[in-house]
Amino acid sequence: MATAENPFALFRSECADSLASALKKVYPEASIADLALEKTSNPEHGQLASSLCFELSKSTSEKPAKLAERLAEVTGQSRFSLIERVVPLAGYVNYHANLPRLAALTLESARVLDVEYGFIKTTAPLRVTVEHTSVNPLHPIHIGQARNPILGDSLSRLLAARGHNVRRHYYVDDVGRQSSVVAYGYDRIGRPTPDKKPDHFIGKIYTITSCIVEINRLKEELKAKSVQTSDEVAKANKELDDWVSIAAELESKNPELFEKLLNKIKQDTNPEEAINRLNRAYEEGNPEAKELIRKVSELCLQGFRQTLARVEVGYDSWDWESDMVWNGHVEAVLRKLQNSPYVFTEGVVFEFDAEKAVRNLDLKKKLGLKEDHEVPPLTLVRADGTTLYTTRDIAYTLWKFENADKVINVIGMEQSLAQLQLKIALHALGHREHAESLVHFAYNLVTLPGYKMSSRRGRYITLDDVMDEAENRAYEEVSKRSPQLSDKEKHGIARFVGIGAVRYALVSVDTAKPVVFTWDRVLNFERNSAPYVQYTHARAYSILRKAPRKITKPAYELLNDKLEHEIVLMLSNLPDTFIEAAEYLKPNLIAEYANNLADKFNTFYNALPVIKAEPQELGDARLALTDAVRIALRNTLGLIGVFAPEKM
Repeated sequence: MATAENPFALFRSECADSLASALKKVYPEASIADLALEKTSNPEHGQLASSLCFELSKSTSEKPAKLAERLAEVTGQSRFSLIERVVPLAGYVNYHANLPRLAALTLESARVLDVEYGFIKTTAPLRVTVEHTSVNPLHPIHIGQARNPILGDSLSRLLAARGHNVRRHYYVDDVGRQSSVVAYGYDRIGRPTPDKKPDHFIGKIYTITSCIVEINRLKEELKAKSVQTSDEVAKANKELDDWVSIAAELESKNPELFEKLLNKIKQDTNPEEAINRLNRAYEEGNPEAKELIRKVSELCLQGFRQTLARVEVGYDSWDWESDMVWNGHVEAVLRKLQNSPYVFTEGVVFEFDAEKAVRNLDLKKKLGLKEDHEVPPLTLVRADGTTLYTTRDIAYTLWKFENADKVINVIGMEQSLAQLQLKIALHALGHREHAESLVHFAYNLVTLPGYKMSSRRGRYITLDDVMDEAENRAYEEVSKRSPQLSDKEKHGIARFVGIGAVRYALVSVDTAKPVVFTWDRVLNFERNSAPYVQYTHARAYSILRKAPRKITKPAYELLNDKLEHEIVLMLSNLPDTFIEAAEYLKPNLIAEYANNLADKFNTFYNALPVIKAEPQELGDARLALTDAVRIALRNTLGLIGVFAPEKM
């Protein structure tokens, strides 16, 4: 039997050929460049429709409805395998698929192509670098940051399945004051070996050290009368009170570590200056500073690797921000920018005039900016001679493009301005193609109702804690549903159900919207969640396992129920959904497809017999339908990094 990578595309192609042929018969002189066909919202009106007659009526004296009737009337359907009939409707030309033939083509294609079904390869493969996660090595990855690695990994899977050569990069942001703060605190307590997960240990040092240093700085400012007006004094006192309350909270959680850091930092006459010295020394490549900050960063990254391995997120490269500075890449970029007409100085601070570059290079329209929108300048170098993150990111981006045709930065939408300034800087440096091939994949926040996260208070829910809780809750649910399983089996299922639930929750929401993380939604076995789709996959697998025979003579023309037709159409549309998700970078479309297919299949299973269906030819056809659903669910779950189990 014939197979096709994209069954619905063959139907669409037949419809386009049919329409072109009919148009040539009715209006041979007509010249229509685009014979676009849109999917109908109501399957009773067919599967595809053309609005051609509305355009055609502009150059004729006939109304769209009459034109549609004439085109439908002259359409010859006999030479088209997948078209059942062509119907005029309110000026549209509507095409109805021959569902038995489409079912045969779709279900056989899915079962033959198996692990490759739905994955249409691009005709123009690119070298794509996806940089994602890149959490600063200061504290554990928390749930507010966890959307980044899940989205980045899902994007990478999508693009690789599309046929692109994908490399996954992690950018280690180890340059800057924050890294120096945690390294300073770690050094003051004797550089101990962590007795617990290293990123959790480093996170506590960071929050406590930051707090103690800030309290010391504010006290010194007030004592030295650096703040002079009553408003400045009031503001400094309010800030000091805030930090003192934070200190009390941190001390209650970690009394021994807090006391140790407090006693050691008190011995420094000026902790703030010590941190600044360390920061400058690290950027300058001082060996002692390098040894210290790299050690702290590596400890944190060791913990990150353990966390990310649990959600099956990996990388091809861990790129250090400091390397961009030490190898001269940042300095070279700075020199080129300084030689351009777009850099000016404010005292000893170097600024990049992004607005001037936009206007001189005529970039407003290209960057999607309104004419009255003014882009703020970008500080390149501070007064103390240290560079800023975006400055270093310019050099890093150029380095990434040495081995990439396209670069995708998975970064929160709050970084939109910095990513815009980065693109403008690339244009200013003459790298127009790189700027146009740089994608900021922006996403919204993760929120937890009733809980306000604060890194400086050390008040955050780590991804480790979320995964532990997910597995525990999944274990309870599996125990209720399958009490006959051994404890080992329950824990095994709970592991992939819990992790899958977290991944699905973070990828299934449109990136423009925030993820509201609640356990009722994340671990819902009844609707729109990973456990729900996983359970549906396991159900399909169970049906096939229990079937008393192999599929030998399916009669697809016997699949006459509306539910069966809807599932066939969904399965035939998987390649189109995949292409759209990959081309427009929308992994949430894959999660949405998997959930909708699970809904359709569960309704089908509850309404119609499969194994016991009579005659056998109908039973075989329904088994083939079940098998194709299993394949589609497994393949789509795999694209978003969720395991498809054989039983639950």
